[in-house]
Amino acid sequence: MKEVKFSLVFRDMWQSAGKYQPRVDQLLKVAPAIIRMGCFDRVETNGGGFEQVNLLYGENPNRAVREWTKPFHEAGIQTHMLDRALNGLRMSPCPKDLRQLFYKVKKAQGTDITRIFCGLNDPRNVIPSIEYSKAAGMIAQASLCITHSPIHTVDYYVGLADQFIKAGADEICLKDMAGIGRPDTLGKITAGIKAAHPDITIQYHSHAGPGFCMASILEVCKNGCDIVDCGMSPLSWGTGHADIIAVQEMLKDAGFKVKEINMEAYMEVRTLIQEMMDDFLGYYIPKLNHLNNSLLVKPGLPGGMMGSLMTDLEENLASLNKWKKKNGQPELTTDQLLVKLFDEVAYVWPKVGYPTLVTPFSQYVKNLALTNVIQMEKGRDRWSMIADNIWDMILGKAGKLPGEVDPVLVALADEQEREFMTTDPQANFPDDLDVYREKMRAAGWPTGEDDEELFEYSMHPAQYEAYKSGKAKADFEADLAKRKAAENAVAAPAEMPKTVTVSLNGQTYKLNVAYGDEMPEPTVAPSAAGADAIEALDGEDVLAPLEGKFYRIKDAQEVAKYVGDPIKKGDVLGYIEAMKTYNAIRAEFDGTLTAILFNSGDPVEEDDVLFKINKK
Repeated sequence: MKEVKFSLVFRDMWQSAGKYQPRVDQLLKVAPAIIRMGCFDRVETNGGGFEQVNLLYGENPNRAVREWTKPFHEAGIQTHMLDRALNGLRMSPCPKDLRQLFYKVKKAQGTDITRIFCGLNDPRNVIPSIEYSKAAGMIAQASLCITHSPIHTVDYYVGLADQFIKAGADEICLKDMAGIGRPDTLGKITAGIKAAHPDITIQYHSHAGPGFCMASILEVCKNGCDIVDCGMSPLSWGTGHADIIAVQEMLKDAGFKVKEINMEAYMEVRTLIQEMMDDFLGYYIPKLNHLNNSLLVKPGLPGGMMGSLMTDLEENLASLNKWKKKNGQPELTTDQLLVKLFDEVAYVWPKVGYPTLVTPFSQYVKNLALTNVIQMEKGRDRWSMIADNIWDMILGKAGKLPGEVDPVLVALADEQEREFMTTDPQANFPDDLDVYREKMRAAGWPTGEDDEELFEYSMHPAQYEAYKSGKAKADFEADLAKRKAAENAVAAPAEMPKTVTVSLNGQTYKLNVAYGDEMPEPTVAPSAAGADAIEALDGEDVLAPLEGKFYRIKDAQEVAKYVGDPIKKGDVLGYIEAMKTYNAIRAEFDGTLTAILFNSGDPVEEDDVLFKINKK
């Protein structure tokens, strides 16, 4: 009788449902009950977006990881994290020195296993992470990012697993992040890997959304899978994962040896999760994410992205409908925009070379598709706005695409003087830890135990600065208050705060809050620590091309523009971060920068004036 073990993907349960993760006090409260359930040999405790989203609401993720992994270690349960290979824990590629520090920090914090994946399945990105993680003492689990296309065949995946195992991978994960892997195919992949490497541990990860997952779990287990990822109520099914109860009963009936579930503890965990949702997390979980949806079979978008996708969709729909109303056009419903988006993803995906739709490439393909839809709804051309991150994917800067890029995009790249790359992706991203170490020294910030704060700052610069200043917490609290007020159908309640004040290094920041359809009063930029003082307001306007957050720079390699700087056509003036990608704002003519009207991290709407430039 073959034994199948279970892993609770607690981090991914939240990320697949909505935008945020629980606070550390909530995590520590639920951990003992998860342990008492008695059925899990592994728990996914961190990785992926975990650290970044903690920063977004003002909590130190390093403390969260250290305290969250500890009770599982004491109980003999292994902890594992999600790791984006070349990208570490973020959307964009990391320098080599940061990748090496990454594994040292996570091992020291208590994470046992790293699940390494590359959305391009490029061995050049995965194999160094296998080496770095093993050097740090971690178990290296290399992932096969599963999708369904003419390129992604059984032989393709079995051959890829063979490469990773020969390069030192301790385990293989079938990462069926969209749940669109077909059960029979997944069974054949599992059997093929086990035939060549009978002793290798295989873990299967799937999402419930499209409807294949239970059949897929049964097929991979019949063909040798050792560990299955599961979720639990109230965050199972929908865009999440199959519930542990159903999976355990199915496998028991099929003759597998599985651990029993302590149902009293299950109900306790279930209650605690619901309490977390009632506290604040539920305000960021769209109702549609509780439902299974076989429409996902066509676009193949991953469950882990659907939480943020629906939130992004709401924001983009509101912005688009605002434009439509202003231009006398009928507004769209959420369902209408969702269907248009799914159709456009299916259209775009082959044209950008069939990257597997997992972070960051799922976001890139989805963002490109959504941008195309919005631009075409406004009467503009498809492909008229492509973020630099997306161009990097198309051009091969982050790795080799599985398929060929469409001639239309090749011609557009040529027209914009963009070059395709075939070099090792890591060579495109030079080391920069020393830059961040010096920035921390200058700011008086400690690099932390095991250099974990240095790691966090280098991995997520903009979010870390917002966390350190208090702006992240203030923005989050203001947004949460707005959502609570909207849910209670209160237009502008007198008892809700109208302002939030944050202090940083003696400089006071006052953030204005509004509710419902009300717009907040403009926030005056601080004279020294924030945006340039706006003294000369002459010059031509540079407008925001879309809604999002404004940033002067996106990493330490860049130098911000200042009032008085000469500007050349094509210069990057700043960025709009929307849907986890940075959209460059470029000058359309030569001149002199005369005004910067927003602080880094400020929310902006489409057509807001960001800069003024005196044209030559």
